Amino acid sequence: MRKLSYYVAVSIDGFIGAPDGDAAFFNTYVHGEYLDYLRTEGADTLPTPARRLFGIESVPNSRFDTVIQGRASYELALAEGITSPYAHLRELVVSRSITEFPDPHVEIVSGDIAARVRELKREDGLGIYLCGGADVAGQLRDEVDELVIKTYPVVLGSGMPMFAAGFRIDAFALESLRSFDNGVVVRTYRRQR
Repeated sequence: MRKLSYYVAVSIDGFIGAPDGDAAFFNTYVHGEYLDYLRTEGADTLPTPARRLFGIESVPNSRFDTVIQGRASYELALAEGITSPYAHLRELVVSRSITEFPDPHVEIVSGDIAARVRELKREDGLGIYLCGGADVAGQLRDEVDELVIKTYPVVLGSGMPMFAAGFRIDAFALESLRSFDNGVVVRTYRRQR
């Protein structure tokens, strides 16, 4: 069975962006060893324009073949005229307000996203990459099998949380920990069921 991995950038205090969702400030840390890591081990999770910029557009997917993202994340790409930001992956966008498919490659999911993910998990293929944001992660909290948390060396104080969901304890076990010369730490956790 395929697994759903929430592969997410966060501040030291656990926020994935400013209160309005802006996370562009994380980009200042994308250099050196960490950039090499993203190009190699994280290539599947990079938007297609970034893959093109880094010269890895034709690299085959090795970990993920499907991405799920929320409307707000998707609209950042639309604002740049990009209708398929992850063209190298099967793309699902969770939205109740987008009613027309802006690109034939993008599937809009307006209903029960957890049920749709359970269907995806039963299919053959590589893993499913949960790109975010907080509302979608909150809706998929029970379906997340793995957390890959890229912690950037900044404190925000407030902002968009990793999960927009109520209080509940879900146990995860640490599988790996890796640090980089720019202060970024990548931790991988597996859900304990």
